[in-house]
Amino acid sequence: MKNTISTLAIVAAFAAGSAFAADLPSRKGPPILPPPAFTWTGFYLGLNVGGGWRDNNNNNNGFTPFPFVFLPTGTNGGNGGGVVGGGQSGFNYQLTPLFVVGWENDFQGTSIGSGGGGGFGGDERITYFGTVRGRIGVTPLDPRLLVYGTGGFAYGRVERDEFFFEHKTTKTGWTAGGGVEYAFMPNLSAKVEYLFTNLNSGDDNGFAFVFNNHHETRFHTVRAGVNYHYDLFGLLAQAPVFAKY
Repeated sequence: MKNTISTLAIVAAFAAGSAFAADLPSRKGPPILPPPAFTWTGFYLGLNVGGGWRDNNNNNNGFTPFPFVFLPTGTNGGNGGGVVGGGQSGFNYQLTPLFVVGWENDFQGTSIGSGGGGGFGGDERITYFGTVRGRIGVTPLDPRLLVYGTGGFAYGRVERDEFFFEHKTTKTGWTAGGGVEYAFMPNLSAKVEYLFTNLNSGDDNGFAFVFNNHHETRFHTVRAGVNYHYDLFGLLAQAPVFAKY
């Protein structure tokens, strides 16, 4: 009888201890969540530096000794190169895991210039230019590697010495090219980009329309840059949620 009572007492003690342990707070940490999937969606800002050179045979120069008489005098065929540098900003949107679209605008200071090529042709310099472009790209090999094409509007300051006259004109035109961009950190990417730009807004006229310079300014640029990306949707997802009372 005593053995039975002892056994029942031990069983009751174990049961009470188990119930008390169940009421204690758990020492397990919060579940470990997988990192969010990488996305190109968001705004970005960056800097770039590189080089550029003028296309050959940019211009069709002419001398007008009498009203409405145009005499061709040759072309400027130099392709003097120079340094290019500036900044860019834009926005990307990842349509699917494979396709990314967006826009970018940039502003560049340059030292691109060249000597005269013949006739009354003179030196031509591109002191700055800017672009507003659309972008469309794919990520075929790695979600962080973007291969893209780009094109859109361009403008620039062209300075040219012609037959004792100096022309300083802001011209407009178009640009197109492509590049490769790689996100080496969650918010940082590096890129290499090529652009062909054609500024062709009209004629430069000399003193009293005596000298007319019908020309296009075409040039190439290759730039390397770094972008800082703001993950807009990620920031919204991490915003604190306030309890409602």
